[in-house]
Parts: sequence; C-alpha cells; structure tokens
Amino acid sequence: MSALMDVRVCAVRQLTPVVREFTFEAAEGQLPGFSSGSHVQVLMPLGERTLRNAYSLLGDPADSTRYRIAVRLQDASRGGSRYMHERVAVGDRLQLSRPHNLFPLHSQARHHVLVAGGIGITPFMAYIAELQARGASFELHYAFRGRLTDAYVDELAERLGDRLHAYDSSAGQRLDLAALLAGQPLGTHLYACGPQRLLDGLREQARALGWPDGRVHWEAFAAPEPGLAFRVELARSGQRIEVPADLSLLEALEAAGVEVPNLCRGGVCGQCATRYLAGAVEHRDHYLDEAQRADSLMPCVSRGGCASALLLDL
Repeated sequence: MSALMDVRVCAVRQLTPVVREFTFEAAEGQLPGFSSGSHVQVLMPLGERTLRNAYSLLGDPADSTRYRIAVRLQDASRGGSRYMHERVAVGDRLQLSRPHNLFPLHSQARHHVLVAGGIGITPFMAYIAELQARGASFELHYAFRGRLTDAYVDELAERLGDRLHAYDSSAGQRLDLAALLAGQPLGTHLYACGPQRLLDGLREQARALGWPDGRVHWEAFAAPEPGLAFRVELARSGQRIEVPADLSLLEALEAAGVEVPNLCRGGVCGQCATRYLAGAVEHRDHYLDEAQRADSLMPCVSRGGCASALLLDL
C-alpha cells in the first residue's frame, strides 16, 4: 500500500439515518490533488486489528484543500462502517491512503450516462463537478430508497434539473435498464456504481443490446464477506498464518507483516492478484477469468475452500 497521510476530521454530517458524510483536512501540509472517480482507503483501528475500507472522494476535483467521503452503515458490518458512524467525531485524527483512480471519466465520450444505486452516488458527485465545469453532455440516473439511501438527492435536483432522473423504490419507482440503454446516441459511455445486482443487470443489458465493453464502466466497493476459517502457508518464507472467519486473507497477511499491493480491496481491480501453488480456493472476485483462477486468487475477497492449507507463492 502507498504511503499514508494523517488527516483531521473537520466536519461530520448525518445525511440520512444510515449515511454519514465526513470531511477531512491535512493534519500537516496539504492534501494531494485527485481526479473525479478517485478513492482513498481509510484505516480504522479495531482492537488488535486494523480495517482498511475504500471510499470514493465526492468533492470537486478542482478543490483538494479538503476531502469528503460518505459512509453507509451496513447491516452486516464487520466493524468498519460502524466504527465510522459511532466512533469518529470532529477533531479526530485518522490515516488515509493517497488517492487512486480506478474509475475515471472516458476522455472520448460524447455523452455520459451515470447510473447510481444508493451509496453508489458518491463517485458521481465528483464526476458531476467536472462534467459541469467542462460543459459536457451527461445525465444521472439515481435509484434509492427514500429517507434511507437518498443522500444528496435534493442537492442534485437543484444542481441538475432535468438531467437528474430519480427512482425512489419506496414509492414504487423502478429504473428500466433496457429503456435507458436502448435509446442512447452513438458515442455514449455508461458508468455505474452501486449494489452488485444493479451492476450485473446493467452489464447484461448492455451486452444484450450490443454495447462494446469499452463503453461500459463500473465500480463496486464491497467489504469481504466472512466465511470459514482456514490456514495459509507461504512457500518462500515457510510462514503459516491462520485466517479467522471474519478476516479476509489480505487482512490476515497484512496483520502478519506481509504486504501485498492493493487498491480497491473489493475484488475488482486486480492489483492484489496472487499466485497459489496448492489448495482449494473459493473465488469471490470480479476480475480473474476461469483460466487465471487456475493458479491465481484475489486475497482481498477470496478464501481457502477446504480443511487443507492454502499454499501461496509468497
């Protein structure tokens, strides 16, 4: 992981019962600039372990004096979102990674269609600031549950006017993916962020309508799901590591002092892909194809799949 930055929490806003916004400023010096679509990892000390969750930067990229993120309180939180909601207050100091961008705007797109589900609105807040500054052609489709996951809907309605298409599931409103994609002009690029079912539905519909893969962009940050505890052996060092049920393989490696390059920590970017030499693997990523999975895994989300130890090429 890249060098960490010390920041101070300078503002906290409760946007909905489950969405809280945090604003950070540099504890010393200045924050580095970022581009729309960038994210940072937030380090959260939880007893003997440290969680690192990735969150999109939702401020205007033209102003990097402060960073803003929004965190949804997850029903099945492993502790990260609960830590942010219940323990982080104005004046606290935290550590962040430097910004990385796995979800940039496409420079050649003639029209941009943004599709957000719930907390997936966050990367598009920075997108919108950049697209408006450019005078670019775009539209936003925002699906949410009213008074629960509708953070920023009022602000966006005021900023965007008829460029905003809002779908409140609590009012029975549904986003028609087929209709949305079927009528787009040549040169349109699609960007989606939100629950996995939304991303899967959009990609399936885009393929069915003949959209080239290069015009469909998506991002998902998901905490690794728990599973059975398992053992790992490192072939080069001989080190043996126990991975608890509620800890990811990547987190267990980091806790043992083994650094693995990573960015998204959600199984989508490929940065942490690691060779394994023996053992069964429960693959949970959205990056590796079947051929690659024969000898590689993504430790941020994948787990050992049987009682025997998983042997990694580390």
